[in-house]
Amino acid sequence: MPMGVTIAVDCMGGDHGPVVTVPAALSFLRSHSEANAILVGREEAIRPLLGTAAADFGSRLQLRPASEVVAMDDPPAIAMRTKKDSSMRVAIDLVKAGNADAAVSAGNTGALMAISRFVLKTLAGIDRPAIATILPSLKGHTYMLDLGANVDCSAEHLLQFGIMGAMLVAAIEHKERPSVGLLNIGEEAIKGNDVVKEAGELLRGSGLNFHGNVEGNDIYEGTVDVVVCDGFVGNVALKTSEGLAQMLGAFLKEEFGRSLPAKLMGLVALPVLKRFKRRVDHRLYNGAPLLGLRGVVLKSHGSADALAFANALSRAAEAASNRLIERISERMASMNEVKA
Repeated sequence: MPMGVTIAVDCMGGDHGPVVTVPAALSFLRSHSEANAILVGREEAIRPLLGTAAADFGSRLQLRPASEVVAMDDPPAIAMRTKKDSSMRVAIDLVKAGNADAAVSAGNTGALMAISRFVLKTLAGIDRPAIATILPSLKGHTYMLDLGANVDCSAEHLLQFGIMGAMLVAAIEHKERPSVGLLNIGEEAIKGNDVVKEAGELLRGSGLNFHGNVEGNDIYEGTVDVVVCDGFVGNVALKTSEGLAQMLGAFLKEEFGRSLPAKLMGLVALPVLKRFKRRVDHRLYNGAPLLGLRGVVLKSHGSADALAFANALSRAAEAASNRLIERISERMASMNEVKA
């Protein structure tokens, strides 16, 4: 990681606020010796949690006071217009001003998207920002977008999502030609609605490493590096997956608790179950980039603990230090040149 990458941390966002975000930021700094963090929020809530860290990290750790907090139920328009000194807004302003290379927040998703788009604006050639996430798969993990920022999308939007997703994988995974798949109800090019079929044609002519159509099972089989879909489908798929994972966990717990022999078998299987849990631990995949903006912004899950939030900070640092924004801009510029 290049020297001096700086992350602006919205310490007040999420379900837990500073009791999670501050320890996570300190953990991030310990594991990334060349990174810096700016903790944004109410000083009286943050400073008591720092202990001796302020002296330990020196100039690598800064505190930027912000007097307001965007609540999880604040309407995005209200948060954007009336809370100009919120921790979320100030963190994004730091990116806009060039004082931070990325911002991370666990706060209100709608407000984060609205404020980020208003302050940072979108990149040339990008109509709408999209939310990307990482999901575990049989081959490692899969990136998927959009996850809910754009419910209604045109074929051109889906093409832009494919470009942004591919550049995200190139930046974070150091894979220069990641494979891209279009989520559909079948692999054949004739399947799907008119928008998806048109998007398939655009992606085939885009110069991306386009695999073709993929189905829901391909997400977890790891068939492609990037799965593209509109925000309605993506959000439903994500929430369905989360619900399935919770149900399977509950079923396993029930079955191993049914009788004494079952409990004994559970004890024998405990090492395997722990390894399984680690492989599918959602905390390892926390941190969803808001792609298409003129700056790096990541959304952490609102209920994230310190481990999960620290992983989001690491992902933001990786994206910023590996030129995510520049990669998307350069790819969009080359696409526009071809069109011209």
